[in-house]
Amino acid sequence: MKFATWNVNGIRARAAQVQEWIEREQPDVICLQELKAELTQVPEVVQRAEYHAFWHCCKGYSGVSLQLRRDVFPTAPVYTHPGFDTESRVVTAELGDIVLASMYVPNGGKDYRAKIGFMRQVIEWAGELIQGGRELLIAGDLNIARADIDVHPRERKAMKVGQRPEERALFQELLDAGLTDVGRAMDPDNAGLFTWWAPWRELRARNIGWRLDYMLASAGLFARTQSCEVQSSVGTSDHAPVVLEVR
Repeated sequence: MKFATWNVNGIRARAAQVQEWIEREQPDVICLQELKAELTQVPEVVQRAEYHAFWHCCKGYSGVSLQLRRDVFPTAPVYTHPGFDTESRVVTAELGDIVLASMYVPNGGKDYRAKIGFMRQVIEWAGELIQGGRELLIAGDLNIARADIDVHPRERKAMKVGQRPEERALFQELLDAGLTDVGRAMDPDNAGLFTWWAPWRELRARNIGWRLDYMLASAGLFARTQSCEVQSSVGTSDHAPVVLEVR
């Protein structure tokens, strides 16, 4: 089974790229973030009939989507979002004992305390699910570079939002709730494993970036992992897709 996540940085601007990517990759589960569109503005080319889809939209800002292939999941999933999500940042689907979440954590540049509060609520929410016996996959843009290895040396600034010790400690708390950072677990020593590049000075072409996009899986899902790939050459968003394959 193939899970794919991508912060598209505007679904209208990159609709053709998303369409081509879906047609090429044929994911079973698609998680999109930063739609920046109301539902009526989502282009038809990405509203695909072969997927159950939920578009959790917000005009010009934020927004996430979660789509499941109908031939793999013939019964329509139950879509919802946690109560702490007030800005269209999380959409979940329940599939028996499995909970899937497409997530877009606040950047924190304009309201750092809101980001910290959001992360604390994510930790509590995820812990309750896992302690209750559920399998959980969080896919998306978490807007935290987990460790120094996840930031190019030229970009490392200890007190810059996204790299602060407080943020990284919260990220570790989330993992300690029962999740594995699949991308790093599959490629532990890769110092060039980035998913976001500032859109200037050809930083993406030079791979001077940050790792902000993740697949976080609970133990049962991680045990079935086959691969986790960053598709750094795909699209013109400032983020790259991440694709996870499990047995």
